[in-house]
Amino acid sequence: MSAQTDNPVLETVAAITAASLERCDLPADAVVMIRLAALAAVDAEPISYLAHVRPSMDTGATLEDVQNVLVAVAPIIGTARTMSAAVNITEALGLAVAVMEAELDAELDAMQ
Repeated sequence: MSAQTDNPVLETVAAITAASLERCDLPADAVVMIRLAALAAVDAEPISYLAHVRPSMDTGATLEDVQNVLVAVAPIIGTARTMSAAVNITEALGLAVAVMEAELDAELDAMQ
């Protein structure tokens, strides 16, 4: 058994994600959109979407891209899950902005 860490669940998810990306030959932007569609399909919580905000930004994904994913999967996952995904993505984006603002504030405080 491996040594205990402070965040074993997050570290496990990160390791699974890294292994998935290493074995996938799709372009990064396609992977991000597919993962967003999968999260919508399983009615994921905002925290799950939050893990995909930075990778989405890094691939150049736009809000319109995310909306297009939801439009594309709506007939498959249904109205309730589509709307739930839209709300959860919006909440995740709000959380991401709050984290970025806190980091910026901390950097500014450190400079003073």
